[in-house]
Amino acid sequence: MVNLPRPVFARAESLPLQVGTPRHSHPWVQLSYAIQGVLHVHTDAGSFVAPPQRAIWIPAGLEHEVISSPHTELRGLYLDCAVTGWAPGHCRVLSVSPLTRELISRFSALPVEYQEDGADGRLVQVLLDQLRSAEEVRLSLPLPTDPRLQQLCRQLQAHPDDGRSLADWSGQLGASEKTLSRLFLRDTGLTFRAWRQRLRLLGALSPLEQGVRVTDVALACGYDSTSAFIAAFRQQFECTPGEFFRRG
Repeated sequence: MVNLPRPVFARAESLPLQVGTPRHSHPWVQLSYAIQGVLHVHTDAGSFVAPPQRAIWIPAGLEHEVISSPHTELRGLYLDCAVTGWAPGHCRVLSVSPLTRELISRFSALPVEYQEDGADGRLVQVLLDQLRSAEEVRLSLPLPTDPRLQQLCRQLQAHPDDGRSLADWSGQLGASEKTLSRLFLRDTGLTFRAWRQRLRLLGALSPLEQGVRVTDVALACGYDSTSAFIAAFRQQFECTPGEFFRRG
C-alpha cells in the first residue's frame, strides 16, 4: 500500500498461524489491535505487547516488526498524520474501551472508500476522539543501548527461564556486577531483576490467552511454582491471570 485510500483506513485479518512481518516503516500511523490473540511489536527502543482489548500505537516512520500469536483476529487501523497531530511521537500500548472496540469493529466493516461527509465520517470522528483519550498502559519492555546488556537481553528473550544473576553474567560480559546494574538502570529505568520479571510476565500473556495451563506457563517462564508466578503476575498487573483476561 503506497497511499491510504482515506485519512483513516481499516483492515481486518484472520490469522490462524503465528505470523510475523519483516521489519518496516510507513508514512502513516498504525494502530494494531486484536479482538482475539496477542500482538507483539518490536522496535529498537523495546518491545510492546497487546493482549485482547489493548492496542499498540505505532508512529509514522518508526522501524518495527509485528508478530501475532496463533488464532489472532486482527483489526488494523491506518491513520494519516494530518488527523493524529495530537498524538505523542513514540510507540505505546493503549487500553481499548468497550465503546472503542465496537467502533473499530463497525469501522472495519465499512467499504474502503466510505462516505467521509456522512454517517461513516461521523463514526470516524468519534473513533478518533476515543483514541485521543485512550489510557496508556504498562505493557512494554525497554531495551538497553549498551552492547553488553543487549547480548544479555537477547539471551533472556530466547530463554526467559535462564535464572543467572548479574554476578553470574559479569565474567562473560567483561564488566562488574555493579557496572552492569548501573548501566541497566540507566538504559531501561528498571533494575535487572524488575526487567527480567517484566520480560517473563509479558511473554506469558500469549500462552495464557491461548489456554495453556498456568502451571506450565509458570515453569516455562522460570518460576519455581505456580504460586510464585501468580504472586509476580499480581504485583505487575494488580490481578490474577484469570482476572486479567476476564477484564478484557
